[in-house]
Amino acid sequence: MNNIFKNLLSIGYSCNLKSNLHTSQLRFAWSKDNLPKRFLEYNKKIYPPQEIGEEPRPAFVCHQKTNIKYSPEKLWYIAVFIRGMTIDEALKQLSFVNKKGAGFVRDTILEAQNLAITEHNVEFKSNLWIAESFSGKGTVIKGVRRHARGRMGEVRYQYSHYFVRLEEGKPPKDYYNLNPLTPQQQLDKWLENMRERKIINSY
Repeated sequence: MNNIFKNLLSIGYSCNLKSNLHTSQLRFAWSKDNLPKRFLEYNKKIYPPQEIGEEPRPAFVCHQKTNIKYSPEKLWYIAVFIRGMTIDEALKQLSFVNKKGAGFVRDTILEAQNLAITEHNVEFKSNLWIAESFSGKGTVIKGVRRHARGRMGEVRYQYSHYFVRLEEGKPPKDYYNLNPLTPQQQLDKWLENMRERKIINSY
């Protein structure tokens, strides 16, 4: 009996009982070719000299944080939340958001603020506002999760990118509606839409 047990152990060790099936997150070597590049190209754009009396062009800086281990759908809510805020107000509001993604967004804004001071000749670091803030889908790694009765299920490890553009100056009063209509204009527009209605199959 002991000899049989020893033989089974030797067979098991020779076959390497460790499973080759990955059930946890895989290690992935990030490639520079897979990272977004076009957004940072705006920092390298050179504008022609402005004419006398022309409205000054505000300075801006674009920055991104890539391959964040966070869902892009969840990160989108945090990105939209701070649009149109001053940089000090955005950092203050993010400190109260009890989400993991808020920390990534806050670090990215601080990095962009530092770039604006050191590389883009912005005089005051508080004289900036969030002109653009959005998230994008990053790399998705597919894994396997074991289920009952020998079945397998797919699990996805999502990564996301975060993009922000800081602009010099004061933010607009209404970020989403730069040309608000007066009550009379809203009424006239509604009446015009009502008069343009048409009954289908009528003369």
